[in-house]
Amino acid sequence: MLNIQVTTTQTPAPKPDPQKELGFGCSFTDHMFLMDYTRGQGWHDARIVPFANLSLSPATMVFHYAQAMFEGMKAYRAPDGRTLLFRPYMNAKRLKETCGRLCIPEIPEEDFVEAVSALVRLEQGWVPERAGCSLYIRPFVIATDSVLGVAASKTYLFCIILSPSGAYYKSGLNPVSIWIEEGYVRAVRGGIGNTKAGGNYACSLAAQERAHDAGCAQVLWLDGVERRYIEEVGAMNIFFLLNNRLVTPSLDCGSILAGVTRDSVLKLCREWGIPAEERRIAIDELVAGSRDGALTEAFGTGTAAVISPVGEMRYRGQSLKVGDGGIGPLSRRLYDGLTDIQFGRVPDTRGWTLAV
Repeated sequence: MLNIQVTTTQTPAPKPDPQKELGFGCSFTDHMFLMDYTRGQGWHDARIVPFANLSLSPATMVFHYAQAMFEGMKAYRAPDGRTLLFRPYMNAKRLKETCGRLCIPEIPEEDFVEAVSALVRLEQGWVPERAGCSLYIRPFVIATDSVLGVAASKTYLFCIILSPSGAYYKSGLNPVSIWIEEGYVRAVRGGIGNTKAGGNYACSLAAQERAHDAGCAQVLWLDGVERRYIEEVGAMNIFFLLNNRLVTPSLDCGSILAGVTRDSVLKLCREWGIPAEERRIAIDELVAGSRDGALTEAFGTGTAAVISPVGEMRYRGQSLKVGDGGIGPLSRRLYDGLTDIQFGRVPDTRGWTLAV
């Protein structure tokens, strides 16, 4: 159990106007969680302090060798006033696995959940009550040695910051167009595509700009070897309803992130009796499905957007329509089902929420 020292701010910031749009990740709460790691001592000095800038040497290793990772999760305001986390132990497990891959000392899952819970509990007044809004939680770890040598750092900083946020996409649940990228790749087998490493997002930016220039909201990534099989969409997992079967790329390639929302969608669909498969999906299958009507829905899944329906895909100069281009009934059902659980509007029969 962590011994968290708490120092509260003497100058609390004004909370966002509940009548105005929040945006995503634009404002931050009064406090943050910090904990240090020193080789030979382990993780130590867990503390909650006023939100402030970090002071780091220009030689700090994270700036040069990108030994850094992050997580993303949310806290929700239930109708009865409780503050709920959604499946936080899945985030804790994924953070631990990402740290292991990047040679960052692992943070015990219980310590991670305790740290998140303590900070959110202190900042409960920042959890929005407005429909569809939540408190976004951003835990991250960075290497902090000030040495210009390529090696694993001996010291690290674990930090958690909070941001009251609205919808990730301004279009809300309206279907988006996505760009199927054939030039750049996001990840390769044996790399770090299955981790929450910042480098995965940096390498996606060039293709994302290309997609935006074409009027698309996101990039649909193909595998890094054959450029044939579907992987992720933007920073989300992707699902397709083909011939009345829900399919999503399998994780065994090692280049796709195991999303918490992805896992939740699969579990809900299997509970509802909807066939759900994890397998390789070739781009040719989607092209054919768009033409013959077998592809009736597509949507991305992730913490920020929850469910992001896809109405059109752009590929080699073609416009591939998904269904009728609107929000499909399964996309809507999944969005409503997940958000009802997350916001505590229905009983949690699966043990997915944690009240803080």
